[in-house]
Amino acid sequence: MSLFRVSEVAHLKVDDIDSTRVLIRVEQAKGRKDRNAALLPRLLDCCGLGGAKGKRRGVIFPHGWLFPGRSCADPISWRQLHRAVQEAAEVAGICKRVGPRTLRHSFATHLLEQDVDIRVIQALLGHNKLDTTTLSTPRSRPGRSMRSPGPTRRPSH
Repeated sequence: MSLFRVSEVAHLKVDDIDSTRVLIRVEQAKGRKDRNAALLPRLLDCCGLGGAKGKRRGVIFPHGWLFPGRSCADPISWRQLHRAVQEAAEVAGICKRVGPRTLRHSFATHLLEQDVDIRVIQALLGHNKLDTTTLSTPRSRPGRSMRSPGPTRRPSH
């Protein structure tokens, strides 16, 4: 989810998953642009999206929302998605305030740390202007040191 905007995640459909090429296709995203994103093969298996197996188990509904809301006919709401990210952070022991946008910014920061070209990051994030991408990444801002804060974890007892 990390490179997607909240609205893009909420409106993903099962048909947007290409299990053969292991890709997620976002159609008509912001700026009416289409783009593809790589998907981890283990997520296909974990979520039952690897083909007929998931459909037989009733895990996914063909042509339905990838993340259905309270009703199967509606996509997940922004609030539900935000709450899911917060709960996942809590389970992971992360004390900092996080939300879906935190994942997007962290994704860009980690790519920069791996010396990925800023223009590649721009394309992955779906930005028209390089300036928009540089706002999302601390290293690209003048006077900012580049260091991923890493998760602040709660002490385990």
